[in-house]
Amino acid sequence: MSTPAILAEDLHRAFGDVEALRGVSFEVPRGSVLGLLGPNGAGKTTAVRVLTTLLRPDAGTARVLGMDVTEHHQQVRASIGLAGQSAAVDENLTAGENLRLVGRLTHLGRDETARRSAELLDRFDLAGASGRVVRTFSGGMRRRLDVAAALIHRPPVLFLDEPTTGLDPQGRNELWVVIEELVDAGTTVLLTTQYLEEADRLADRIVVVDHGRVIAEGTSAELKARLGATVIEMCFHDRTDAGVAAERLGRVGSVSVEGHEVRTSVADGAGAMLEVLRALDRAGLEPATMALREPTLDDVFLALTGRAAVDEPAGGRAALSSRRRRKSA
Repeated sequence: MSTPAILAEDLHRAFGDVEALRGVSFEVPRGSVLGLLGPNGAGKTTAVRVLTTLLRPDAGTARVLGMDVTEHHQQVRASIGLAGQSAAVDENLTAGENLRLVGRLTHLGRDETARRSAELLDRFDLAGASGRVVRTFSGGMRRRLDVAAALIHRPPVLFLDEPTTGLDPQGRNELWVVIEELVDAGTTVLLTTQYLEEADRLADRIVVVDHGRVIAEGTSAELKARLGATVIEMCFHDRTDAGVAAERLGRVGSVSVEGHEVRTSVADGAGAMLEVLRALDRAGLEPATMALREPTLDDVFLALTGRAAVDEPAGGRAALSSRRRRKSA
């Protein structure tokens, strides 16, 4: 069996009294994508910082390409690319100068640095802005430049910490295509995200973390299968009715509540729908809307943690709607 590209074993890391990692373990096979999914404060970024040598773990083992991140930190750094949550680019340099600087820092030759810079600027739709100072860039442009900088030395392992934050839907989709192309070429990717659609599309396997612990792991299909075959989704006129409905429907299936919405995960969609309607009728409750649909990763996360992975954005839950490509188990 080949050595995994990334290995975390029982990682612990505390900041004072706050335990950011409490025994996190996972591995990422070479040439695959692991989606590290969780809300803010779950421990995702701390895990990435440990694996990329930016933090030392208090306990546990972390290896990249078989190298211990504390004992061989220089070799690990030479083998990885990292795009963190905030774009780490120099605002006083142009886009081209930023990439050339990173190329030289990663020991690329001058000619290779120039070739890679031009290639990446074109790939990330920044060629026309290569001579502009970065402080004039939009947030999305800075994000794309930061990811390009992480790729300039063709790292075999790439860490992307919420890489599409700040990108519009088109920019997000374009970056997803780039990530898929990298993986097809053999790059291993660890991707942290709060976007359920992103994990569903890109990740071969998903690790769900909450409060510094791994609470679930599997493929997208395996995680969804935990909930049953169907989700019945209801919206009530007020929160009180939603709470009462959740209590009455606990015997039908797994129930979660978010504001005015109630979701019940069931194995038998048609039969359960009738049972739900009867239970609501007995309670004198009438939902404003009711729908039957396939489960999503949003449902998985709500069932596991009792809350959404991200705060609901302006525009409502439609911003997290499931328009995603399913990956086979």
